[in-house]
Amino acid sequence: MKITQLRNATIVLEIGAHRILVDPMLAPKDALPPLKFLGQRQRNPVVELPVVADTMLESVTHCLITHCQKGHFDHLDHAGKEWLRTRQIPVICTPHDADYLRQRDLNVCPLPVRLQEPQAFLGGQVRTVPCSHGRGMIGLLMEHGVGYFIEMPGEPSLYLSGDTILTPAVRDFAARHQPNICVVPAGGARFDVGYEIIMGTSEVIEFTLALKGTVIANHLEALSHCPVRRSELSAAAAHAGVTDRLRIPEDGETLELTV
Repeated sequence: MKITQLRNATIVLEIGAHRILVDPMLAPKDALPPLKFLGQRQRNPVVELPVVADTMLESVTHCLITHCQKGHFDHLDHAGKEWLRTRQIPVICTPHDADYLRQRDLNVCPLPVRLQEPQAFLGGQVRTVPCSHGRGMIGLLMEHGVGYFIEMPGEPSLYLSGDTILTPAVRDFAARHQPNICVVPAGGARFDVGYEIIMGTSEVIEFTLALKGTVIANHLEALSHCPVRRSELSAAAAHAGVTDRLRIPEDGETLELTV
């Protein structure tokens, strides 16, 4: 298994013959609106895609969407939709997102409704895991989406958490299944008011300490409302003694992962 970090939550997952593009935000730097409005109104994304992006995208066979409605352009933007539509890449999603994506002329392949029950997936199986995209009033207004737990023959088990804070449900699922690899958001995103809407430094460290496998942190240094820096997270990992299990890839970096 290989995972290439492109930018933010956008990765390319290589499993056997499959190349799965997750949550494509493909717009150039500064092409998308600000996500904070007090102080400096910085447009997004704040960095360009890495130079390897074009090469990686040419190999993509499938797309996997965790959530995409209510303005979540950081998981599927206009450029991502156009890229998928032009190539008619199969887009795997939840039933909740299926009609929204069909209306945009994408090649939609929705999974069944059943949460946390195994479903057939590209020669293996997948389970959908609930997300909590924030706390308090902000959390009530957010689009929450799902995470995916993927098990393929001969490959490490993989939990893509989606955009979530560290909830008892997320903690319990990971503790029960003990994925070999977890990909979690680490940017500590928050708007001008309210709490964090994804994990930040302390929750990523807590999550890593509770597991035996490798944790990969993304959703870093690409959006204006994500303050956590890679250097900050790396220092916290060293302090907690989990540097060997918490990977913090740069944009464009490929991680090769084994059981």
